[in-house]
Amino acid sequence: MARTRYASDRGLTSRMLVTMFLLGLVYVVFVGAFFVFVPKWAGVALVFAVLFLIAQYFFSDRMTLFAMHGRVVSPQEAPELHGVIDRICAMSDAPKPRVAIADTDVPNAFATGRNQKKAVVCVTTGLLRRLDPVELEGVLAHEMAHVAHKDVAVMTIASFLGILAGLITRFGLQWGLWGGFGRRSNDQNTGLILLAVVAASALAYAVSFLLTRALSRYRELSADRAAALLTGRPSALASALTKVSGEIARIPTEDLRSSQAFNAFFFTPALGRGVSVSALFSTHPSLDRRLAQLSKISDQLSRGV
Repeated sequence: MARTRYASDRGLTSRMLVTMFLLGLVYVVFVGAFFVFVPKWAGVALVFAVLFLIAQYFFSDRMTLFAMHGRVVSPQEAPELHGVIDRICAMSDAPKPRVAIADTDVPNAFATGRNQKKAVVCVTTGLLRRLDPVELEGVLAHEMAHVAHKDVAVMTIASFLGILAGLITRFGLQWGLWGGFGRRSNDQNTGLILLAVVAASALAYAVSFLLTRALSRYRELSADRAAALLTGRPSALASALTKVSGEIARIPTEDLRSSQAFNAFFFTPALGRGVSVSALFSTHPSLDRRLAQLSKISDQLSRGV
């Protein structure tokens, strides 16, 4: 963890190491399966995967901002927002990230970038309209905790295998269905090989999905804890969580769909009212669990623990 005043979290560090180790094992098995089933194409697939990983790691900030229609803003364009970020940097002794605004009514925020020097903290116009300065400070301290903990970069790398395996599964199924998995050309071997590749990709996707979701839920609790301890105002963060979660439930479903691909990076997931998500598959812990943790921290701070 970088030398900042954010509270360290050994539990997060150990979980990131375990997740990356397990994903590395899955990746080795995944690549090995390619060399077994389709040796002629395995080399090409490996080169493509490496290039894809490099692009995702080095350009994740630009890609995320582009997808969310975010724009880096100067202190002259957003003086109040920069002022809040400056206060958090002074409290945490952390480098100042670039500051961006995404023009959408969905109230949310996210951090992206491979390290502290390349970090970007982005808030939506919907969030700026709904939160008061103290609540906004809590949300931004939460997002900057992600940068300080380096879990943004870890999540970017960890999600790589899932994205790649998901793409191969999807295109493999479309290719196989279009070709009847070899039935139309009477090439049973080709159909079986394609089925094996799709099955290996689907398994890799499922394992990486569960591992990254488990890490994502813990890192959100860790960022809540670090932000509450840094600002000394867990109640402000709890108020922001309650307000944002309630407001998101009022956003039309069609407006939320364009944001849901980035749920793992958001302050709160962009899910509409009535959406039931299993705790196993969720990117975030439940609102009740996050509020309970903040209430516990508030009690500890009041008692000087």
